[in-house]
Amino acid sequence: MALINLRNIRLAFGGPLLFEDVSLRIARGERICLLGRNGTGKSTLLQVIAGELPPDGGVIDRQQGLRVARLTQEVPRDLDGTIYQVTARGLGILGEQLCRCHDLASRLEQGEDLADELAEAQHALETGGGWPLQQRIEQVLSRLKLPADFPVKSLSGGMLRRALLARALAQDPDILLLDEPTNHLDIESITWLEEFLQRGNLTLVFVTHDRAFLRNLATRIVEIDRGRLYDFACDYDTFLERKDDLLHAENMERARFDKKLAEEEVWIRKGIKARRTRNEGRVRALKAMREEHRQRRARLGTARLGLQEAERSGRLVAEVEGLGFSYGDQPIVRDFSTSVMRGDRIGIIGPNGAGKTTLLKLLLGKLKPQRGTVRLGTNLQVLYFDQLREQLDPDKTVQQNLAGDQDTVVIGGQARHVIGYLQDFLFTPDRARSPVRILSGGERNRLLLARLFTREANVLVLDEPTNDLDLETLDLLEERLAEFKGTLFLVSHDRAFLNRVVTSTLVFEGDGRIGDYVGDYDDWLRQRPKPEAETVAKKAPKEKPQKVRERKLTFKEKRELEELPERIEALESEQAELHARMADPAFYREAGTQVTATKDRLETIETNLEQAFARWEELTALGDE
Repeated sequence: MALINLRNIRLAFGGPLLFEDVSLRIARGERICLLGRNGTGKSTLLQVIAGELPPDGGVIDRQQGLRVARLTQEVPRDLDGTIYQVTARGLGILGEQLCRCHDLASRLEQGEDLADELAEAQHALETGGGWPLQQRIEQVLSRLKLPADFPVKSLSGGMLRRALLARALAQDPDILLLDEPTNHLDIESITWLEEFLQRGNLTLVFVTHDRAFLRNLATRIVEIDRGRLYDFACDYDTFLERKDDLLHAENMERARFDKKLAEEEVWIRKGIKARRTRNEGRVRALKAMREEHRQRRARLGTARLGLQEAERSGRLVAEVEGLGFSYGDQPIVRDFSTSVMRGDRIGIIGPNGAGKTTLLKLLLGKLKPQRGTVRLGTNLQVLYFDQLREQLDPDKTVQQNLAGDQDTVVIGGQARHVIGYLQDFLFTPDRARSPVRILSGGERNRLLLARLFTREANVLVLDEPTNDLDLETLDLLEERLAEFKGTLFLVSHDRAFLNRVVTSTLVFEGDGRIGDYVGDYDDWLRQRPKPEAETVAKKAPKEKPQKVRERKLTFKEKRELEELPERIEALESEQAELHARMADPAFYREAGTQVTATKDRLETIETNLEQAFARWEELTALGDE
């Protein structure tokens, strides 16, 4: 049974329909990825599913008591307080009461005389049924490895995203909506999020441009294209094949339609000229075909990106010896040496805040090293893509940001009209005259690319270019970079992008150490040093082999091991029975206490199952020794 069912939804914002009679069913346990070009309505559809935006028409059927939580694309600017407070505030009034109790308890521990006030607040919380929420918050923060009393203002971007995920999970959602969850996360945080969502058995609807994240997580693909939804119950690679077949069939059908329309137009002109009696039914059919052709929504075109290469640089681009740089006591680069040659394609990988942008500035001579030397090559013409898009003026129009008050830009030695050039980057004439501040993140990235590509370069520096770009534009950007004959420096957390573009990697490995590896991201994974904990674990059995093997199962443990499968089977059977009961809409018409008791029992079963499986693995391992 579907958790939510959208039927024939229509929605528009003063222009053409954004959604035209779209339907979508979401069942428990699915992980659905929403795909589509920038501006097609992916984030809007998440808002409709969440109940935050009512459609203009259609029907939405929700399971009674359905809980939906949404992690937005942008981090809210008004976040304040501790991680616990941010998490609890997502629970409404009871969450505010929990925050108050938590704050009073902390102040009481510090010596303030607040025992009576705390007791009163705890009584009010207990009367309102808020204590189960306290347990849920603690479980979520523990699973996400978040310190409850840590202030959010001090969190990195990745940890802040994790805190917002905790707020969403604390609501115990039946459906979790994620809008570009990997944006501005480093690779370590992205892989952690992937693994967490895979283990969590959650029902997900998510939007992402990260193809590795998409491939590893999605069990179903839903694409928004020209106001309609196209549903593919498959993985991403299978979707690409089926989408090609679908577009080919659509083009063939349109060609047949256009041929038939042309024939009918010829027929009616000849009929009028010969003054013959016309078939009125055929005339009406022709009018309908004309209207259908008029309303046909053209597929959004593909951006046409073109890099202008300057004269070749010298063979040596940069030679680095003993490079060192610190901010205060924090080392950013420690004793680093390398040579960058013309044509090198270097990926720079590291956690947020590690110093990737600082390293770029040092390599390009924009920042003076504190230790060591940097020798630059000759005839370097550098083109820099800024991660924060600081090169764009938000109050000026798209056209003004590109060419000032001029109507033309010079591309490859030839003048082109600004509007025509911007159309290569998917900006309509109206959009070209709009201020930058109203553009989406993907549109701003395309504008910056359009601006940069008017210049010639033989050294290209891209600092997080993939954020917010749709997948088709990403594919095209990869192709153009593959054709670029100059030198490339790429800072990115997009693993698929790194694999397709770079030929070597510089990796921040902690404490200012930078590893230099041949190959792409996957090659680095195979070459990187083993984590210290893993190395110690491998050495441990060699140090104490006898003690590990001397441990045998006791008689009591053998009996426990024999009984565990039956216990696990009984728990799983009861779990399945409760899931089936809760899937019935009639369940939510029972008394509130019975509903709560059933949910509490289900949580207990899940905890007991985890413990039983862990114990079975432990005893089985001992029995094998």
